[in-house]
Amino acid sequence: MLDINRLARQGAICPGKRSGPNSIRWTYTYTGELVASGVLTSNLEGEREGWLRIQIGALDQWITLHRLERHFGGGQWYFLCPKTYRRCSVVWMPPGAKDFASRYTWRRQVAYRTQFQTRYERALSAGQSLRATLGGTEWAGYNGDDPPKPKRMRWHTYERILARSYRYEEIADEHTFALLARLGGTL
Repeated sequence: MLDINRLARQGAICPGKRSGPNSIRWTYTYTGELVASGVLTSNLEGEREGWLRIQIGALDQWITLHRLERHFGGGQWYFLCPKTYRRCSVVWMPPGAKDFASRYTWRRQVAYRTQFQTRYERALSAGQSLRATLGGTEWAGYNGDDPPKPKRMRWHTYERILARSYRYEEIADEHTFALLARLGGTL
């Protein structure tokens, strides 16, 4: 998956400039194992059009980029899907595919991780994400202690984020208690 907004935040593409070659890596989420790596080159010097070149192994693909004006100034860059010619912010290359295209092209062959999670798994992931936002990845788990308040964060904001994480934890706990009840166990 390539997200044009993430690429811009990471500096792999720069509006108004030609950039690259920049290396890009895809890793497996849970183990950090390298899945693929490649090179990105881009040209966003044009007022409304640009391009992105992706080189991964034998793949050498060029994708056209379009810029739309925003209502309050500035602009937003989009990929132009090579298959459907629709604007999109994310292009995908599912297993077995030979090139990148929009989600509309691949339909059910691509999905976000949360689409495969149950309500309880989504709640657990969201709660862990909030806790990691506060204290870093080592605080993502629910171990009974609260992560420390980040410097310069207002107490009200800190308490609001913690309260949201507690609500997500309660949803995840419902599932755990239901499983225990089915198994006839106690906590």
